[in-house]
Amino acid sequence: MRERDKYLKLVEWSEEDQSYIGSIPGWIDECCHGEDEEKVYKELCQILDEWIGIYQQDNRQLPKPTNKNYSGKFVLRTGSDLHKALAVRAISEGDSLNKYVVKKLKNIIKSE
Repeated sequence: MRERDKYLKLVEWSEEDQSYIGSIPGWIDECCHGEDEEKVYKELCQILDEWIGIYQQDNRQLPKPTNKNYSGKFVLRTGSDLHKALAVRAISEGDSLNKYVVKKLKNIIKSE
């Protein structure tokens, strides 16, 4: 596996800029753009390779990899009041707390 394969590479369309924009979440912010999605992706990979080379040349530790398998589980600490409010809403909609929260999170992601 190449070092760059350990990192998520994100290419998204920007309505504001009317172009594709590439970034490496958690490490390199928006760093390249263009009208061709594939060209932006290739440029993003080149930029990532350059940054990896700089870090290695300077004997700096690379950021933690972000392109990994996710289990689908995480612990969320909300505080007792919010926990109760969410549980009540879940019950009122006939959902389990988990199903209710997943549904709400999906709605948030869709609307972004």
